[in-house]
Amino acid sequence: MLIFVPKESVEGETRVALVPPSVKKLIGMGAELAVESGAGEAAGYPDSDYSDAGAEIREREDGLKSADLVLRVRPADPREVALQKRGSMASGLMDPFGSEDLMKAHADAGISALCSELIPRSTIAQKMDVLSSQANLAGYMAVVIATERLDSILPMMMTPAGTISPAKVFIIGVGVAGLQAIATARRLGARVEAFDTRPVVEEQVKSLGAKFVKIDIGDTGQTEQGYAKELTPEQVKMQQAGMAKVCASSDIVITTAKVFGRKAPRLLSAEMLKGMRPGSIVVDLAAESGGNVEGTVCDQEIVTDAGVRIIGWGALECRVPRDASQMYSSNMVNLIEHFWDKESSSLRLNFDDEIITGCLLTHEGKIVHERFTS
Repeated sequence: MLIFVPKESVEGETRVALVPPSVKKLIGMGAELAVESGAGEAAGYPDSDYSDAGAEIREREDGLKSADLVLRVRPADPREVALQKRGSMASGLMDPFGSEDLMKAHADAGISALCSELIPRSTIAQKMDVLSSQANLAGYMAVVIATERLDSILPMMMTPAGTISPAKVFIIGVGVAGLQAIATARRLGARVEAFDTRPVVEEQVKSLGAKFVKIDIGDTGQTEQGYAKELTPEQVKMQQAGMAKVCASSDIVITTAKVFGRKAPRLLSAEMLKGMRPGSIVVDLAAESGGNVEGTVCDQEIVTDAGVRIIGWGALECRVPRDASQMYSSNMVNLIEHFWDKESSSLRLNFDDEIITGCLLTHEGKIVHERFTS
């Protein structure tokens, strides 16, 4: 079975779907590996590392046409999907709710498309969970970037010249990214507060040394997959009112709230931003899906009239591409290994497995995922 890793073509994407140690492991399992020249350069992996691991360096078109499985990070160009041979497979982030043309392209080409975003959040699939592994890094980078741009330091300092109070950081949304942001800000010495609509995460927040902000917005909870449920417009207003005072006293605010398959909820209004001090920082991790903050512009930094800096850079994990690639690559290898048939040295899709039923978008010329067939 030939696995091909093309160079990512989306502007600003620095990750690669497989790193050389993963290539070596897959070859040891019996797979053949081919990598496009330059695929790993942005992540610090030259072609020679892949060659040393046993991979062949191939031209893009040749690799796509001959591969049995194409591994990517970002969604493919639908025009390139048609180059793959019928009956082959593709895996990676596919933006299923925003790229209907890509889904149709895979179906029309007869390709079995495995969508990384739809891998179930179950115990057995945890090691394949791309969204969680990348969100960890995004949460870390949100704090690092905010710290670099803040006009003061994070930790308390007691010096002969006087005592400097610790900076206050407010994290909105305590998922994977939020928890990592809390841990990172605490390690840097900040005083951290956090809020989430799911009361169940309060213990996790406290275990990291942060204060959990309680705001009564009525009945809330989480989905079967562990995500926060979408709030009603009335609940959003109640939440904003409760958060306004905390934001006003914070030096850094990081928002992480996303609703899978929908536009991100608007959590910080322009009025709330006016209440923050000049020089304070807001990092919006939901910028790519519309933003949690009024005024966020994806992939840009803007400063409001009140002097608050809003950072809306997308995919912050791309700023640490070596580790991001290593984690993504590990997720991909775990997925392949789970369905690997040793006798035929190939990937076999088990349609009785919840992982396949959860993430398989297209198969044998049809869109097969239940969320997109109606």
